[in-house]
Amino acid sequence: MTEDEARQWLQERFDVSRGTWDRLEGYVAILLAEMERQNLIAESTRPHIWARHIVDSAQLIALASAAGEGQWIDLGSGAGLPGIVVAILTDRPIQMVESRRKRIDFLNGVIDELGLAGASVFGGRVETVPAAKAAIISARAYAPLPRLLDSAIHLSTEKTIWVLPKGRNAQNELEVATRTWQGTFHVEHSVTDADSAIIVAQAVRSRRKVRG
Repeated sequence: MTEDEARQWLQERFDVSRGTWDRLEGYVAILLAEMERQNLIAESTRPHIWARHIVDSAQLIALASAAGEGQWIDLGSGAGLPGIVVAILTDRPIQMVESRRKRIDFLNGVIDELGLAGASVFGGRVETVPAAKAAIISARAYAPLPRLLDSAIHLSTEKTIWVLPKGRNAQNELEVATRTWQGTFHVEHSVTDADSAIIVAQAVRSRRKVRG
């Protein structure tokens, strides 16, 4: 997907208003400027930021479209991908979880500068986030699937939709995870990379607890 194709994809899927475009472009500018101070995205992806990061994040919104009302929790948000993109493109409240001080400060700065009233940041490890009933949980490059589920299951209910980009390792991670976790799992191909995939899950629960 080229950068022009990425912008066209966003317009077609979200009917992006001028104000929303301004926020997206503002976020990209802030992200690239911050790269002078900390490594937020891979240097090789700078020329493809709209496809590799903005659309790659935005595609998760459609995959979670069946979710009920409630909060979106994004684990290990880092540069705000997908958290900031979701906050710009939807009205759903989103909490981004990040443990690194510089990235917490960066995310709070983006929220303030772009006026993202529905977005917030929890500064700390995922395991320390107070128990919640998230409508959607996302995680992009956060942890292998079994550890991800183990650290975040207290934030979910059986209705929570999990949208988890996993690159080329999706099927392998899923096979490992289903030894100790059960639920409705399926794999979707990424619109930005034919070789990458996204695990979508619901009704996730530990097999250990079921047996007990």
